[in-house]
Amino acid sequence: MLSLVLRRLGSVLLVMLVVAGMSFLIFNYLGDPVNNILGVNATLDERDALRRTLGLDQPTWVQFWRFLERAVVGDFGISYRNRLPVLELILSRLPATLELVFCATVLALGLGIPIGVYCALRPRGAVSRVLQIVALVGISIPQFLIGMLLILILSVELRWLSAFGRGEVVQIGWWSTGLLTESGRQALIMPVITLAVFQISMIMRLVQGEMQEVMRADFIKFARARGLSDRSVHLRHALRNSLLPVVTVVGMQIGSLIAFAIVCEAVFQWPGLGLLILQAIEYADFPVMAAYLAFVGFGFAMINLTVDMIYLFIDPRMRRA
Repeated sequence: MLSLVLRRLGSVLLVMLVVAGMSFLIFNYLGDPVNNILGVNATLDERDALRRTLGLDQPTWVQFWRFLERAVVGDFGISYRNRLPVLELILSRLPATLELVFCATVLALGLGIPIGVYCALRPRGAVSRVLQIVALVGISIPQFLIGMLLILILSVELRWLSAFGRGEVVQIGWWSTGLLTESGRQALIMPVITLAVFQISMIMRLVQGEMQEVMRADFIKFARARGLSDRSVHLRHALRNSLLPVVTVVGMQIGSLIAFAIVCEAVFQWPGLGLLILQAIEYADFPVMAAYLAFVGFGFAMINLTVDMIYLFIDPRMRRA
């Protein structure tokens, strides 16, 4: 088990090294930092002085090593657009995105797994057929369209919810949360539903398919022959053995929600990382783009590591791998 954990940690370090290399290329070769900082009216002496200050006059490998040293402590430079440290910008927007992703994930798991189990146990029922049709629609509709429909119905027509923004937030140290205020919780409703619709549909269909496959296995027949109750057979044996692919997909989807919540945040003007990277792309703010890429890469690597650790608890056979 220890060797498995060490191998996974080695993979994480390798992934982060590759991501750091890509971030370095974005930071240095997709635009001239000197020109972006000083503008086109700067003199040649000013440009040379800033180039020496930033270390851009050094060989590429020296620049990359210094970039790694700064990135380890979260120093990605100064935002060209906001004139603030990039780490400060990331940390100020991070709570909004993580709160949105957390609520969407909880909603997707809380609805997707039970619905998937129900449809697997009653595949020919009328309710199951309706739920499967709804899931197919949920997978097919683009995320931005779901958001616009929710705004049209709940904000424009019914006037129940605000269409934009995060609502009132409470500061707990550097962390800000809207879960402790009424307007903050109301502001979460539409973005969370928008993010969760696809996840609920996917998890439901995945659980249904995996559980139907497991229910035909021999060990389920043996469990019934031993006189175990339907509840024990369905939840303890069938569902548990159906969770490995579910854990894999859910882990990847959480990473995708963090990385690609851009559409949802743009539709609702949600002040998170997605909106920040959109603004960075619009203004060619390369330090923010590099930091975002590094953060997303680190997030995916840690989620993969967490999924591997969950595997060890779900399937004890993997501890001997």
